[in-house]
Amino acid sequence: MTLIRPEVRGGLWRWREVIVAIFMALLGLWLMALGGFLLMPLGAVLAVVATGFGVLSWRRLRFAQSGEAPGIVELLEGQISYFGPNIGGSVALREMTELRLITAQGRRMWRLKQSDGQALLIPVGAQGAEGLFDAFAALPGMDTGALVAALAPPSAAGKARALVVAADTRVIWRHPARAVLT
Repeated sequence: MTLIRPEVRGGLWRWREVIVAIFMALLGLWLMALGGFLLMPLGAVLAVVATGFGVLSWRRLRFAQSGEAPGIVELLEGQISYFGPNIGGSVALREMTELRLITAQGRRMWRLKQSDGQALLIPVGAQGAEGLFDAFAALPGMDTGALVAALAPPSAAGKARALVVAADTRVIWRHPARAVLT
């Protein structure tokens, strides 16, 4: 017999990193309140680290989408692989030159382009796609705030425009040294 409903348990599990960051920050503030030459700096460091962890956790939480799209995303040793029902492939992170968010026919997909011109399309809601945040954050010059903002739900004007335009493309990142104009 479980005391917590499955929906609540799922929500707590999804928010677990943010909750841990909040508890770490509270612990740091408590240590600072105790005072002293050792506890005050230790508490301050803990509170600062917890705040940084909390911001990163919040961005990861906003990045994660529902796993309703077909296919599975796998990250293994610097390589992103997508196994879909009709398409698939892999891209090495060190070979990536461009990252785009494409909206076509109401479906959002990541478009990862390599230096040799090959591109891989990954649905935003594919199973395991939430792990892409850490992979994309490791790209040189990546602005994680812009990455998360790109996934924000489109406004009503954007939805009306999406009905008129067949595809919408937004460049999220280009490799600073190897960017090729396309």
